[in-house]
Amino acid sequence: MGRNTRKRRSSMATKAIAASAALALGGGGLVWANFYASAHEKNHSSSPSWTKAAAGQVATISCPDVGQKLTDVPNRARGEVDGELATLDRQVTEAYQRLVNTRNAQARDANFVQNSILGPLKDKRKAILDRIRLEITRAGGAEPNNLDALAPCTGTTAEPQTNDGGQNGDGQNNGQNNGGGQDQNGNGGQQGGIGGQAGNGPVAADFVDITKVRPNVKAKPRRTGRASTGSFTTRCGVNVNKNYNTDNVIVAPGVTNGAHHTHDYVGNQKINAFSSNDNFLQGGTSCQNKNDLSSYYWPVLRVQDGTQEFDQNQDGGGKEGNVGRILTAKQAEIKYVGSPTSKVVPMPQFLRIITGDAKTTTNGLANANAHWSCTGFENKVQLTEQYPICPRGSSVVRTFAFQSCWDGQNIDSANHRTHVDFADANGNCKNGFKAIPQLTMRLVYDVPRPVIRNGQVQNAYAVDGFPEQLHKPATDHDDFISITTGGLAKKIANCINRGQRCS
Repeated sequence: MGRNTRKRRSSMATKAIAASAALALGGGGLVWANFYASAHEKNHSSSPSWTKAAAGQVATISCPDVGQKLTDVPNRARGEVDGELATLDRQVTEAYQRLVNTRNAQARDANFVQNSILGPLKDKRKAILDRIRLEITRAGGAEPNNLDALAPCTGTTAEPQTNDGGQNGDGQNNGQNNGGGQDQNGNGGQQGGIGGQAGNGPVAADFVDITKVRPNVKAKPRRTGRASTGSFTTRCGVNVNKNYNTDNVIVAPGVTNGAHHTHDYVGNQKINAFSSNDNFLQGGTSCQNKNDLSSYYWPVLRVQDGTQEFDQNQDGGGKEGNVGRILTAKQAEIKYVGSPTSKVVPMPQFLRIITGDAKTTTNGLANANAHWSCTGFENKVQLTEQYPICPRGSSVVRTFAFQSCWDGQNIDSANHRTHVDFADANGNCKNGFKAIPQLTMRLVYDVPRPVIRNGQVQNAYAVDGFPEQLHKPATDHDDFISITTGGLAKKIANCINRGQRCS
């Protein structure tokens, strides 16, 4: 496949958006996720300092996720289709930026968002959807049904807030220049109640004092006599060498800045948009076990303290609202575990798995698998829709448990999801799927403790994401490509099946 360097061309200004136009919100539900915890359930014992104001503020652009609908794309059309899907992402980003930059026009004209942003966006999306349809049918695939219905987008209203997020005017923002993601009023770049140092989140309602949350972690499934009880730990470091990029070779191969946000990479050291099965084995590894060349990558976590990071003026960074000081995890524990009901088969070479959904703000929570907690609370509380405020002496923890069932045939699928699945509540894979070693990851961070005062967040922290996703906690996700040498995949499975603890 040739180099596809589709890149968006405009930058995001740190200006306020209008509070005048009101449009619709979407929703969704959550499938079973790691730790069998109902962490997606909204906590209702939250801080009384959350304050709310008038709703109706256009906060972001909500578009149907076309990629998740395309489950039957011929293999020889997938590269082209992935490129077109990346163009759809770029179009949404550009529309979001126009939403941000047209505050005055929106205030003067209640129809401005529909006529000047959403209408043209629909037309652009329709052209791309037509190309996707053509590429699929040209490769011998069946024409997708109702593809045109995915063209329209809506303006999504903000959660009612009162100037939440960012730093307040008596903090360290005073004297910061506008290039640091601050506005010149010293209010942390707050945009009409959407919060955040760059004006696209997070807000006060995205945080909760974990000591006030009721326990919500469910018991794990009961083990049967065929359970695979061992584990295999691989030590790959915490990315102290700052191996970052804003690509995503799984969902947007060949597309520069396909992720629109920055990832930490451990394991394979040469993964970017232009990597492939042909050169994965040439990447070297940060793992102690040199046979583990797998790629483990996740969005960086930032504290919005006014810091101008190295990517403040770059795609995927400050240009797209991902601002603040990047935090390096102090621990990154990567472990493969077994199934409570069966033995596991080795992972196939180059298997790709994405867990979680970077677009839950607009997609809903169907594919959410974000789990946030604090040290000392992990066995009691796991959060999906809120970031924890940890007590002093406790650290923030991000945890992932990847899909542990494989269809036995494919290393990827058209929507990058249907070739793998989660086990059910009893730990069983559905018919036709086989249990594989379940990849689990635990990232621990020392995070300056956020403080909510008078409806404002000081020391807000947030995971990187697409600009229109407003840095919501539920958008956290993790990516993995299995790349091994020396029979390591089989050794991992055998260790787990024998009930051993290996590394």
